[in-house]
Amino acid sequence: MTTLEAIRIALQSLWANKLRTVLTLLGVVIGVAAVIAVVTFVSGINGYVAEKIFNLGADVFIVSKVSPVITNVDQFLEGEKRKNLKLEDYQAVLESCRHCALVGASLTNLTGRVKYNEQSISDSIIRGMTASMATILDIDLTSGRMFNATDEENRANVAVIGTDIVDNLFPGVDPLGKEVRIDGQIYSVIGVGKKQGKTLGQSRDNYVAIPISSYLKQYGSNTSIRISGKANGVGSQLDAAIDETRAILRARRHDLPGKPDSFVAETNASFLSIWSNLSGTFFIAMIGIAAISLVVGGVVIMNIMLVSVTERTREIGIRKALGARSQDVLLQFLIESGTMALFGGVMGVLFGITIAKGVTALMGMPSEIKTWAVIAGLLVSTSVGVFFGVYPARRAARLDPIAALRFEL
Repeated sequence: MTTLEAIRIALQSLWANKLRTVLTLLGVVIGVAAVIAVVTFVSGINGYVAEKIFNLGADVFIVSKVSPVITNVDQFLEGEKRKNLKLEDYQAVLESCRHCALVGASLTNLTGRVKYNEQSISDSIIRGMTASMATILDIDLTSGRMFNATDEENRANVAVIGTDIVDNLFPGVDPLGKEVRIDGQIYSVIGVGKKQGKTLGQSRDNYVAIPISSYLKQYGSNTSIRISGKANGVGSQLDAAIDETRAILRARRHDLPGKPDSFVAETNASFLSIWSNLSGTFFIAMIGIAAISLVVGGVVIMNIMLVSVTERTREIGIRKALGARSQDVLLQFLIESGTMALFGGVMGVLFGITIAKGVTALMGMPSEIKTWAVIAGLLVSTSVGVFFGVYPARRAARLDPIAALRFEL
């Protein structure tokens, strides 16, 4: 029997027993689908995070009281015990950091309410920032201007708004020069930000940016600020700027020698490293679950192949009586079990891609199909079929032809 004939017989057996085939391959399908879906999501989100969420620039760093990415409860509790970063700390870094091309400060309120006439939008992000933050974060405007140092010094009630604010409060109207109420306080709109789209289904355009001095006047100074710096260059220049900023803040905050910093300095690379560790842990956990499904699927395939050996005992006896060797029978059943598992792998790949793209279409979660993951899924599924098909195949190969010809179900 040729390899192609063995594959044809395996496919005929699968087609002849459709329900049994579905139940047999369910574990393999689930395992491969889980791997494909997870790899597709992780790859898509990793690229999206690097491009959209932590896209600070290679020469930018951020200093904050607590890391923006909290990975455990202890880290959160430790951060909450620290002293707040104040505007005076920002001024000290601005005046003394020689390796910093720009230094800025910012604050964020996630639950602001913006109103114009009788229309309003809630849960807007209110950002208080220095004028330099526009350059540090590469904030682009479609119209108007960004507030400047004079607005900041005078605590001017001026604001730059996102496109969600424009669409909801100013449909068909030029918002420049109009007055809006931000949590009850009147501000004049001087600029409109460029549309940024959504991040994991959440809009990035429902925001208002105001001078940090105006923010502190309205909301108080009990919140820790975030200090952002843009180094004179990348690599060693960025490291020098961070080290200089750390030295300035450690001296101001009286951090003892040998003790850790009472603040956190992060760069784009460190953010991506934290995210990679989190996504890697999730990926390993899902691979473990998929491995269990594959093992279960392999055991089921082995049981079905044992049933197949019993059903085809007379066939095996006839083949051996006509001159088939034991290794021929062994190879036939290994090919059949491998083909069965490969078919389950193909179904799993299609199912996993369908799930990933379906979630992307419904929720906007980014996904990216990786060719290596598809190939790996097919190879692993086939290997599972061959591995768990060895015992049934050896059992078939060892049958005595005389006893096999006498066998009756």
